Amino acid sequence: MRKITNESVAAFLAGRKFNKGNMSVEVDTEFTKLKLHGNTIAIIDRLGVISISNAGWASNTTKERLNGLPNVRINQKNWIWTCQALKIAIKMVQQALLCPI
Repeated sequence: MRKITNESVAAFLAGRKFNKGNMSVEVDTEFTKLKLHGNTIAIIDRLGVISISNAGWASNTTKERLNGLPNVRINQKNWIWTCQALKIAIKMVQQALLCPI
């Protein structure tokens, strides 16, 4: 895993602002957002529920950043992404929300 992935995911999970390279973390009163190139790829709410998305970009970089989150494993077969979170495989629909964690 890349250093920037580790740093941005650590900030995201801790609820800390972060901005380095193409990654950023935004924190407000309702949500903490993990962003890649300004696109939200993960959100954590006040209850600690994490939702992930590829934000319409099915790139290797997006997949690598999402795989940096705990209990998330994005796989790709025949151009289709699947998300395995908490031992449940969920097929991505319309490049939007992958799976709640």
